[in-house]
Amino acid sequence: MNADDSAPADRACAGGLPSAALGGPVSHAVSRVARLHRYTAGRLLKGLGLYPGQEFLLMHLWDTGGVRQAELIKAMDLDPSTVTKMLQRLELSGHVRRRPDPDDRRAVLVEATEKSCALRAEVRDAWSDLEEHTLAGLGPAERAELTRLLAKVEENLCHEAGGCPAP
Repeated sequence: MNADDSAPADRACAGGLPSAALGGPVSHAVSRVARLHRYTAGRLLKGLGLYPGQEFLLMHLWDTGGVRQAELIKAMDLDPSTVTKMLQRLELSGHVRRRPDPDDRRAVLVEATEKSCALRAEVRDAWSDLEEHTLAGLGPAERAELTRLLAKVEENLCHEAGGCPAP
């Protein structure tokens, strides 16, 4: 049999990108890196009793203090049901407290508890470890360049999405 360019590639010898991703090698790489980054973050946070994403919610509360649940949903830029589930888990573990807003009894205020504040340094350490795992082998100039390029990518995606919430 003659080899011809239109014949399907031998699957055992095929390498590189999946055929459907050939038009987007950078997007494919970003997707793979994001998945692995989240997995690694999850592994580091698991020792603290947190799931990936919960640390973002706690960081927001640590920095802003108590906020209305609706404002937290907006700041997290997640589906309300996802934030509600996160809050339920964090409340059960004693890391957040929800209570009626004294200015509007229909609204709910969410605040970090003292127990969660004790995690703040450990979360910072987990993120430092994650940073080092992520950037191992890159020098300071490469790290700065990667940060600059990722900011441009984020800006492009925010523009395409019609805007992004403030960091």
